[in-house]
Amino acid sequence: MANHLYKNDLPDGLSMGPVVAIDCETMGLNPHRDRLCLVQMSGGDGNTHIVQIEKGQAEAPNLCAVLTDPDVLKLFHYGRFDIAAMYNAFGALTAPVYCTKIASKLIRTYTDRHGLKNLLQEMLGVDISKHQQMSDWGAGELTKAQLDYAASDVLYLHALREKLNERLEREGRMDIAQNCYDFLPTRAVLDLAGWPDQDIFAH
Repeated sequence: MANHLYKNDLPDGLSMGPVVAIDCETMGLNPHRDRLCLVQMSGGDGNTHIVQIEKGQAEAPNLCAVLTDPDVLKLFHYGRFDIAAMYNAFGALTAPVYCTKIASKLIRTYTDRHGLKNLLQEMLGVDISKHQQMSDWGAGELTKAQLDYAASDVLYLHALREKLNERLEREGRMDIAQNCYDFLPTRAVLDLAGWPDQDIFAH
């Protein structure tokens, strides 16, 4: 396994295959206030490609090409936040997508623990550290611990998707899950447009 760190954008000609796991690190949880700092990606081969985003950066052509490629499925855990963060930063709306958190909520109805750490422990027997979660991702130089933490958020999403899909098929909920994934980019746009908490489907 190797972590490949880039400044500002993915390198020209990099292909990570038809299914790419993606996660973001930001300065906080308010996309209008807290800037995007890092985008980490993996094609499921054990390697991660990590892009460090500069303050004020508004373009990343190679990264955005992956985000918007209709032939590349993007895997997220809680994609709603990451999609909004990258759309806010670059104006590129990610699609098509798959969200392991949505899948978990549809088939692991016996628990309210849908965090990535819980999912990986139960479904893959993998224990990841969240020690660096509260970290200064805006720093000019990132530590090895930060990079390893960032990588851990994408390295297992391909295997996790396979396990979740098995249960979605078993419980007959694959179609409703797909419909949720398809709506997720629009949900992220609604968040940015001022409807982050209101249920517009409520009476």
